[in-house]
Amino acid sequence: MNQLVVIFLVLFVPTAYSAEGAWCYHDRTCDVTTWPTNYSSFCNGSRQSPINIVSATTIGNVNLTAFTFSRYKDNTTLKTITNNGRTVLVELDSGVQISGGGLSEVYDSLQFHLHWGNGTSAPGSEHTVDDRRYPMEMHIVNTKTIYNRSLTNVSTADGTGIAALSFLIEALPVNGTGSPAAWTALTTYLDNITENVVNITHRISLDDLLNGVDRTKYYRYLGSLTTPNCTEAVVWTVFKDTIKVSQDLINLFSTRLHLDQSSTSELMINNYRKTQASNGRNVTTQVTVSSASEMCFSLGLMAWMLLMLPW
Repeated sequence: MNQLVVIFLVLFVPTAYSAEGAWCYHDRTCDVTTWPTNYSSFCNGSRQSPINIVSATTIGNVNLTAFTFSRYKDNTTLKTITNNGRTVLVELDSGVQISGGGLSEVYDSLQFHLHWGNGTSAPGSEHTVDDRRYPMEMHIVNTKTIYNRSLTNVSTADGTGIAALSFLIEALPVNGTGSPAAWTALTTYLDNITENVVNITHRISLDDLLNGVDRTKYYRYLGSLTTPNCTEAVVWTVFKDTIKVSQDLINLFSTRLHLDQSSTSELMINNYRKTQASNGRNVTTQVTVSSASEMCFSLGLMAWMLLMLPW
């Protein structure tokens, strides 16, 4: 190979996130079973995502404090929505950021996308909790500000270059349709993104879409992107509270969207990766008040016993 070509590939080929390439969920020639071979640099790695979170084995971490969400209340930050043949993806305006939450620095929020099964009857979340799979999952993808709002700029050597916020979605426990209003507004675009990137004109904020979720309670672990190149550079936050959406709106994702952006192609269903081996990774969570009190009591008791010893 020409030396100049080699230099170009080393310098300019994206190192963290696959460009549109030959991977898929449905075709046997490119589905999830082929990813570890076709994208062997990462997709067969030891810290792959998603995983099953076993709540009873999580470890308390006092550093997992509350997040600060910048511009999440702003109802003009959802810019465009598209069907890219694999998911629904919404691009966010600049200035949307997260910090705190045990993260090392400020991260820019770039986009969110969704994973689902086949309606509420066949759940399709990527992460599971205590082996329970939810109907849908929403991922807000964030990168450190040093990477200038680009996933392709993230170095593969930076194991925390990307922060992904995972929100599990389940059906509202009561009969009803068209709820909540923000999700009704978002799903009105599903029929119009068959072939085009569409500007979002509704006034929808991220806070509107996340309404009802206590964002101070979450799980944390180190993992990867859940699509090729499956880059192992992600700090995952999986929130414990779920987003509640009426069943009719959840069902729209598996009945209105098509794989090749044509209304005559297959419906887009089951666009999720199955859980991966944890390989000994720890999942951490907030230290509860009771746990903290027990720790203080134990330390106090130990100090008292030391004082009572004859010296």
